[in-house]
Amino acid sequence: MPELPEVETVRRGLDAALENAVIESVMLRRKDLRAPFPDGFARALAGRKILRVKRRAKYLVFNLDSDDAIIAHLGMSGRFLIARHPVGCEAAARSEGKHDHVVFTFKDGRALIFNDPRRFGLMTVAKKSALAAHKLFAGTGPEPLRKGFSPEYLKAALAKRKGPVKTALMDQALVAGVGNIYASEALFLAGVDPRKPSHKAADHAAKIAGAVRQVLKEAIASGGSSLRDFRHVSGEEGFFQHRFRVYGREGKSCPVCHQRIFLIRQGGRSTFFCKTCQK
Repeated sequence: MPELPEVETVRRGLDAALENAVIESVMLRRKDLRAPFPDGFARALAGRKILRVKRRAKYLVFNLDSDDAIIAHLGMSGRFLIARHPVGCEAAARSEGKHDHVVFTFKDGRALIFNDPRRFGLMTVAKKSALAAHKLFAGTGPEPLRKGFSPEYLKAALAKRKGPVKTALMDQALVAGVGNIYASEALFLAGVDPRKPSHKAADHAAKIAGAVRQVLKEAIASGGSSLRDFRHVSGEEGFFQHRFRVYGREGKSCPVCHQRIFLIRQGGRSTFFCKTCQK
Protein backbone atom coordinates (compact mmCIF):
# COMPACT_ATOMS: atom_id res chain seq x y z
CA MET A 1 0.00 0.00 0.00
CA PRO A 2 1.40 3.44 -0.90
CA GLU A 3 2.90 5.28 2.05
CA LEU A 4 3.53 8.98 2.61
CA PRO A 5 6.23 9.47 -0.09
CA GLU A 6 4.11 7.82 -2.78
CA VAL A 7 0.99 9.79 -1.86
CA GLU A 8 2.98 13.02 -1.64
CA THR A 9 4.45 12.35 -5.09
CA VAL A 10 0.95 11.90 -6.51
CA ARG A 11 -0.26 15.00 -4.66
CA ARG A 12 2.44 17.16 -6.19
CA GLY A 13 1.63 15.94 -9.68
CA LEU A 14 -2.09 16.50 -9.25
CA ASP A 15 -1.69 19.89 -7.60
CA ALA A 16 0.49 21.19 -10.41
CA ALA A 17 -1.86 19.87 -13.07
CA LEU A 18 -5.28 20.63 -11.58
CA GLU A 19 -4.97 23.96 -9.78
CA ASN A 20 -8.04 26.05 -10.74
CA ALA A 21 -9.38 23.32 -13.05
CA VAL A 22 -13.20 23.36 -13.21
CA ILE A 23 -14.97 20.02 -13.03
CA GLU A 24 -17.51 19.63 -15.83
CA SER A 25 -18.81 16.18 -14.93
CA VAL A 26 -18.00 13.05 -12.92
CA MET A 27 -18.68 9.58 -14.28
CA LEU A 28 -18.92 6.70 -11.79
CA ARG A 29 -18.57 3.31 -13.43
CA ARG A 30 -19.53 1.39 -10.29
CA LYS A 31 -21.38 2.09 -7.05
CA ASP A 32 -18.43 1.59 -4.76
CA LEU A 33 -14.74 1.01 -4.24
CA ARG A 34 -13.70 0.01 -0.71
CA ALA A 35 -16.84 1.82 0.42
CA PRO A 36 -19.88 3.11 -1.49
CA PHE A 37 -19.69 6.53 -3.10
CA PRO A 38 -21.86 8.98 -1.13
CA ASP A 39 -25.27 9.81 -2.53
CA GLY A 40 -25.11 12.70 -4.97
CA PHE A 41 -21.31 12.47 -5.28
CA ALA A 42 -21.12 13.27 -8.99
CA ARG A 43 -23.86 15.89 -8.87
CA ALA A 44 -22.25 17.77 -5.97
CA LEU A 45 -18.93 18.10 -7.80
CA ALA A 46 -20.15 19.29 -11.20
CA GLY A 47 -19.14 22.91 -11.77
CA ARG A 48 -16.78 23.07 -8.81
CA LYS A 49 -13.22 24.39 -9.15
CA ILE A 50 -10.23 22.54 -7.66
CA LEU A 51 -8.21 25.11 -5.72
CA ARG A 52 -5.42 22.92 -4.32
CA VAL A 53 -4.61 19.27 -3.80
CA LYS A 54 -3.24 18.57 -0.33
CA ARG A 55 -2.34 15.50 1.68
CA ARG A 56 -3.18 14.29 5.18
CA ALA A 57 -1.44 11.07 6.22
CA LYS A 58 -1.96 8.66 3.28
CA TYR A 59 -5.00 10.51 1.93
CA LEU A 60 -5.31 13.06 -0.87
CA VAL A 61 -7.56 16.05 -0.19
CA PHE A 62 -8.87 18.05 -3.18
CA ASN A 63 -9.93 21.47 -1.84
CA LEU A 64 -12.80 22.93 -3.88
CA ASP A 65 -14.13 26.47 -4.27
CA SER A 66 -16.82 25.71 -1.71
CA ASP A 67 -16.77 24.22 1.77
CA ASP A 68 -16.42 20.79 0.20
CA ALA A 69 -13.33 18.66 -0.32
CA ILE A 70 -12.82 15.36 -2.12
CA ILE A 71 -10.98 12.82 0.02
CA ALA A 72 -9.26 10.02 -1.89
CA HIS A 73 -7.18 7.02 -0.84
CA LEU A 74 -5.18 5.01 -3.36
CA GLY A 75 -5.67 1.71 -1.55
CA MET A 76 -3.32 -1.01 -2.78
CA SER A 77 -3.48 -0.45 -6.51
CA GLY A 78 -5.23 2.85 -7.19
CA ARG A 79 -3.72 5.53 -9.38
CA PHE A 80 -4.76 8.79 -11.02
CA LEU A 81 -4.03 9.40 -14.69
CA ILE A 82 -4.54 12.62 -16.62
CA ALA A 83 -5.61 12.65 -20.26
CA ARG A 84 -4.01 15.92 -21.37
CA HIS A 85 -5.60 16.53 -24.78
CA PRO A 86 -9.23 16.93 -25.87
CA VAL A 87 -9.05 13.76 -27.96
CA GLY A 88 -7.70 11.90 -24.97
CA CYS A 89 -10.41 13.35 -22.77
CA GLU A 90 -13.20 12.23 -25.07
CA ALA A 91 -11.66 8.80 -25.39
CA ALA A 92 -11.36 8.55 -21.63
CA ALA A 93 -15.00 9.51 -21.11
CA ARG A 94 -16.15 6.92 -23.66
CA SER A 95 -13.72 4.16 -22.74
CA GLU A 96 -14.83 1.09 -20.89
CA GLY A 97 -11.50 0.38 -19.24
CA LYS A 98 -12.13 -2.52 -16.90
CA HIS A 99 -10.53 -0.79 -13.91
CA ASP A 100 -11.23 2.88 -14.77
CA HIS A 101 -13.83 3.36 -12.06
CA VAL A 102 -14.09 7.17 -11.89
CA VAL A 103 -13.63 9.73 -14.66
CA PHE A 104 -13.58 13.49 -13.96
CA THR A 105 -13.88 15.66 -17.05
CA PHE A 106 -12.82 19.33 -16.93
CA LYS A 107 -13.98 22.37 -18.84
CA ASP A 108 -10.49 22.77 -20.33
CA GLY A 109 -10.86 19.47 -22.21
CA ARG A 110 -8.86 17.20 -19.94
CA ALA A 111 -9.89 14.14 -17.94
CA LEU A 112 -8.72 12.70 -14.63
CA ILE A 113 -9.13 8.93 -14.41
CA PHE A 114 -9.02 6.88 -11.21
CA ASN A 115 -7.93 3.34 -12.05
CA ASP A 116 -8.01 0.72 -9.28
CA PRO A 117 -7.78 -2.99 -10.20
CA ARG A 118 -8.09 -4.27 -6.62
CA ARG A 119 -10.74 -1.72 -5.59
CA PHE A 120 -9.26 -1.02 -2.15
CA GLY A 121 -9.25 2.69 -2.90
CA LEU A 122 -11.72 5.18 -1.49
CA MET A 123 -13.34 8.42 -2.61
CA THR A 124 -15.78 10.59 -0.72
CA VAL A 125 -16.76 14.22 -0.07
CA ALA A 126 -16.47 16.04 3.26
CA LYS A 127 -16.74 19.58 4.60
CA LYS A 128 -13.40 21.39 4.69
CA SER A 129 -14.39 23.13 7.89
CA ALA A 130 -14.78 19.76 9.63
CA LEU A 131 -11.92 17.75 8.14
CA ALA A 132 -9.95 17.44 11.37
CA ALA A 133 -12.92 15.74 13.03
CA HIS A 134 -13.77 13.53 10.04
CA LYS A 135 -13.76 9.82 10.85
CA LEU A 136 -10.86 9.25 8.42
CA PHE A 137 -8.64 11.79 10.21
CA ALA A 138 -9.80 11.97 13.82
CA GLY A 139 -7.10 10.62 16.09
CA THR A 140 -4.41 10.72 13.39
CA GLY A 141 -0.97 11.66 14.69
CA PRO A 142 1.25 14.53 13.53
CA GLU A 143 2.75 14.75 10.07
CA PRO A 144 6.35 13.49 10.29
CA LEU A 145 7.75 16.31 8.15
CA ARG A 146 6.22 19.05 10.28
CA LYS A 147 7.20 20.56 13.60
CA GLY A 148 4.66 18.55 15.58
CA PHE A 149 6.72 15.40 15.08
CA SER A 150 9.53 16.50 17.38
CA PRO A 151 11.97 14.33 19.37
CA GLU A 152 10.17 15.46 22.52
CA TYR A 153 6.79 14.39 21.16
CA LEU A 154 8.12 11.04 19.97
CA LYS A 155 9.91 10.32 23.25
CA ALA A 156 6.74 10.95 25.25
CA ALA A 157 4.62 8.87 22.85
CA LEU A 158 7.00 5.90 22.84
CA ALA A 159 7.42 5.99 26.61
CA LYS A 160 3.76 5.07 27.00
CA ARG A 161 4.03 1.91 24.88
CA LYS A 162 5.43 -1.55 25.52
CA GLY A 163 5.13 -3.11 22.07
CA PRO A 164 7.92 -3.17 19.45
CA VAL A 165 9.10 0.22 18.28
CA LYS A 166 8.65 -0.69 14.62
CA THR A 167 5.00 -1.51 15.20
CA ALA A 168 4.59 1.80 17.04
CA LEU A 169 5.97 3.79 14.10
CA MET A 170 3.36 2.21 11.82
CA ASP A 171 0.51 3.28 14.11
CA GLN A 172 -1.21 6.22 12.39
CA ALA A 173 -2.27 7.53 15.79
CA LEU A 174 1.39 8.05 16.67
CA VAL A 175 2.64 9.45 13.37
CA ALA A 176 0.80 9.96 10.08
CA GLY A 177 1.73 8.28 6.83
CA VAL A 178 4.61 5.99 7.88
CA GLY A 179 4.15 2.36 6.87
CA ASN A 180 6.10 -0.85 6.67
CA ILE A 181 8.81 0.16 4.20
CA TYR A 182 9.82 3.45 5.75
CA ALA A 183 9.58 2.24 9.35
CA SER A 184 12.15 -0.47 8.54
CA GLU A 185 14.39 1.94 6.66
CA ALA A 186 14.21 4.63 9.37
CA LEU A 187 15.06 2.25 12.21
CA PHE A 188 18.09 1.04 10.28
CA LEU A 189 19.29 4.62 9.84
CA ALA A 190 18.70 5.26 13.54
CA GLY A 191 20.55 2.07 14.52
CA VAL A 192 17.58 0.85 16.59
CA ASP A 193 16.47 -2.79 16.68
CA PRO A 194 12.85 -2.99 15.44
CA ARG A 195 12.10 -5.54 18.17
CA LYS A 196 13.07 -3.16 20.96
CA PRO A 197 10.16 -2.31 23.29
CA SER A 198 8.90 1.18 22.53
CA HIS A 199 9.39 2.50 26.05
CA LYS A 200 13.05 1.50 25.89
CA ALA A 201 13.46 2.95 22.40
CA ALA A 202 12.16 6.28 23.73
CA ASP A 203 15.73 7.15 24.76
CA HIS A 204 16.62 7.11 21.05
CA ALA A 205 13.69 9.32 20.01
CA ALA A 206 15.87 12.06 18.56
CA LYS A 207 17.69 9.60 16.30
CA ILE A 208 14.47 7.90 15.25
CA ALA A 209 12.64 11.15 14.49
CA GLY A 210 15.59 12.41 12.44
CA ALA A 211 15.85 9.12 10.56
CA VAL A 212 12.13 9.09 9.76
CA ARG A 213 12.37 12.58 8.28
CA GLN A 214 15.53 11.75 6.34
CA VAL A 215 14.13 8.58 4.80
CA LEU A 216 10.85 10.22 3.83
CA LYS A 217 12.61 13.19 2.22
CA GLU A 218 14.92 10.87 0.28
CA ALA A 219 11.96 8.80 -0.91
CA ILE A 220 9.96 11.85 -1.99
CA ALA A 221 12.98 13.14 -3.92
CA SER A 222 13.11 9.76 -5.70
CA GLY A 223 9.41 9.80 -6.51
CA GLY A 224 8.49 7.12 -3.98
CA SER A 225 8.85 3.35 -4.28
CA SER A 226 7.27 1.26 -7.04
CA LEU A 227 7.14 -2.34 -5.85
CA ARG A 228 3.96 -3.50 -7.58
CA ASP A 229 1.26 -1.08 -8.71
CA PHE A 230 2.41 2.41 -7.74
CA ARG A 231 2.81 4.93 -10.55
CA HIS A 232 3.07 8.73 -10.73
CA VAL A 233 0.31 10.76 -12.34
CA SER A 234 2.54 10.74 -15.43
CA GLY A 235 2.53 6.94 -15.43
CA GLU A 236 6.21 6.72 -14.47
CA GLU A 237 7.53 4.54 -11.66
CA GLY A 238 9.22 5.76 -8.49
CA PHE A 239 12.90 4.94 -7.96
CA PHE A 240 13.44 4.76 -4.20
CA GLN A 241 13.22 0.94 -4.26
CA HIS A 242 16.68 1.03 -5.82
CA ARG A 243 17.98 2.83 -2.71
CA PHE A 244 16.60 0.52 -0.01
CA ARG A 245 19.19 -0.12 2.68
CA VAL A 246 17.42 -3.10 4.28
CA TYR A 247 13.84 -3.44 3.04
CA GLY A 248 13.41 -6.45 0.74
CA ARG A 249 17.10 -7.37 1.12
CA GLU A 250 16.89 -10.52 3.26
CA GLY A 251 20.13 -12.52 3.10
CA LYS A 252 22.02 -9.73 1.34
CA SER A 253 24.86 -7.82 2.94
CA CYS A 254 24.28 -4.78 5.13
CA PRO A 255 25.50 -1.62 3.37
CA VAL A 256 27.37 -0.60 6.55
CA CYS A 257 28.83 -3.71 8.24
CA HIS A 258 28.38 -6.19 5.36
CA GLN A 259 26.77 -8.78 7.64
CA ARG A 260 23.58 -10.56 6.62
CA ILE A 261 20.24 -8.73 6.68
CA PHE A 262 17.49 -10.63 8.48
CA LEU A 263 13.74 -10.91 7.92
CA ILE A 264 11.22 -11.37 10.72
CA ARG A 265 7.45 -10.98 10.97
CA GLN A 266 5.92 -8.34 13.22
CA GLY A 267 2.18 -7.92 13.38
CA GLY A 268 1.84 -9.91 10.17
CA ARG A 269 4.23 -7.61 8.30
CA SER A 270 7.77 -8.17 7.06
CA THR A 271 10.56 -6.43 8.97
CA PHE A 272 14.09 -6.25 7.58
CA PHE A 273 17.03 -5.30 9.78
CA CYS A 274 20.72 -5.79 10.57
CA LYS A 275 21.41 -7.49 13.90
CA THR A 276 24.89 -5.95 14.02
CA CYS A 277 24.05 -2.33 13.28
CA GLN A 278 20.71 -2.15 15.06
CA LYS A 279 20.76 -2.49 18.85
